[in-house]
This record gives sequence, C-alpha cells and structure tokens, in this order.
Amino acid sequence: MTRYIDTHIHLDLLAEPALLVQEAEQVGVGAWVVPGVAPEQWSEVMATTALHEQIYVAPGIHPQAAGNFQKAHLDKLRQLLTHERAVAIGEVGLDRQLDVPWQQQEEIFIAMIRLAREVEKPLLVHTRRSTGRILELLQREGGDQVGGIFHAFSGSLETARKIMDLGFLLGVGGVVTLRTARRLPEVIREVPAEALVLETDAPYLTPEQHRGQPNRPAYLELIARQVASLRDWTLAETAQRTTLNACRVFGLPLPDTLQKDKETSDNESE
Repeated sequence: MTRYIDTHIHLDLLAEPALLVQEAEQVGVGAWVVPGVAPEQWSEVMATTALHEQIYVAPGIHPQAAGNFQKAHLDKLRQLLTHERAVAIGEVGLDRQLDVPWQQQEEIFIAMIRLAREVEKPLLVHTRRSTGRILELLQREGGDQVGGIFHAFSGSLETARKIMDLGFLLGVGGVVTLRTARRLPEVIREVPAEALVLETDAPYLTPEQHRGQPNRPAYLELIARQVASLRDWTLAETAQRTTLNACRVFGLPLPDTLQKDKETSDNESE
C-alpha cells in the first residue's frame, strides 16, 4: 500500500475533517502535518491531533499575524512545541503582498528562526516575493542548522538550488498540476530526489482537475501522480521517496515497509 505524507495541510480550516482524513487514507495518505498560522488558531490546530494518531502539528506565526504579535505569544508557542506531535514551526516567513509592516514581519521571522534553533525543530517557510531576503535571514541566523521545507514552492531551478544549499526541502503542491505551470516541472525533473516532499495546502491550491473547488486531503494523490510522471517514477516509488524525505526532516519514524526497505538497502551497501 502506498503511504504518502501530506507535509502541509490546514485541517483546522476544513469542514468535516475526520471524514476527509478517512477519504485520504483510501488513496494511501497515511500522515498529515498541520501548520498553525496565528496564535488565535493554535488551539484548533492542536485539537486536530485527536482526529488521527498520525496527525502532527507545526504551530507558528505567519507573516500575516506578525502585526498582532505579543511577547506572551512566544512563550505560549514554546510551550506548544513540547507536545509529542509538534514536529516543526510553521507556517512562518515573509510576504511582500501583505499590508503588515515589513519590519514587523522580519522581526517575527527572525524570532521564529531563533526559536527553531532553541527547540531544534525544522521550519515550514512561507514566501511570496521575498525568497531572497528569507534566504539571507536563514543564513545569517543559522536556519541551516534546523532545515525545513519551503512550502508551496513554485520558483526557479536556481532558487531551488539555493534553498537546498541551506538544507531545506521543496514542498510540492497543487501548482505542479496546473497547465500554466512553467518553471516547477523543470525543477521537479532536475533536483535530487532527496529534495522533494508532497503537500496539499488544503483547502487552498486545488489541483487542476478540481479548480474552483476547495482542496481536499485526498487530492494529494493527484499531486503524487504528476510528480511521478515528471520524474518517471511509479506511484509506489513516489510515495517511498517523498515519505522518506518527510520522515527525515520531521524526525518521524519510518513506516514499517520503508524501514524494511532501508534495512535491506543498508545491508546491500555494506
């Protein structure tokens, strides 16, 4: 059975999330990571862990929430990150299309990088028209020491290589299925297999086949199929490679089938 990990999904924003998780299981999705974008939403994000034993969380402060930041939020976030299923800090970053003052965005993003280093958790990075500055801050603040995922990546191959040089992976979502996608297919073909993970970002970034409708957890399979086509992989290979990458970045245990495959591979290389 294929087993995908959805590395970025807003289950707290979906209607009937328990049913949608069950639907996703039927197409081979076996684990989900739910980011928390604002302090007022953290309780709902944490509550999603009750829906399934393989739901993990990544509470953080999105640049859109930077304008309402209070010091108490940082203390609360530090506490939430001690939860046994808190595997990352997200969704954090910079966004030049928001009305939030740039200085406030940068201050919060720097605080998130430093917290990530303190608690030794990876980062789920949101970037819009700000990747260059994000890379500068990650390098300056030691973000390469924790790594993470650039969420909903759609940039150039050159940008992808800079991201990978800092130890971050590329989150591949519904954009890869769009007929209008230009740069991303080339990136998927050219980067090392170790750089790719899958995500839906549901209810956002719906794949081409269902444009105009809210995204669903089960649509991760459509994204996996497109990645498989671009890489000339089977679906099983796509699941295996991307799941292994996700487990590595989040520090998750490997599924039993992957663990056996890894042990076999290790033994053959000795």
